[in-house]
Amino acid sequence: MVIKNGAFVSHTGAEQWGTGKITEVVSMRATIEFSDGIIRKIASTHYTNLRQADAASFVPHPESAPVPASVTAKKPKKAKS
Repeated sequence: MVIKNGAFVSHTGAEQWGTGKITEVVSMRATIEFSDGIIRKIASTHYTNLRQADAASFVPHPESAPVPASVTAKKPKKAKS
């Protein structure tokens, strides 16, 4: 399996983590956001424990999902007298 940004994986030794989305890959590790809401760093020596997963099975944890920026109402300008 090729480990690359944006790929969806599951960890064979920790199915309770759910499906994960790879968010960063550097020479010795991959950073993966799992459906349980925890971001884990997996060493390249453990890549053999990762299996490709279906993208539809990835459900981002509500606390880690991006929050839209709040929209504030502008105050009306005061009329000059």
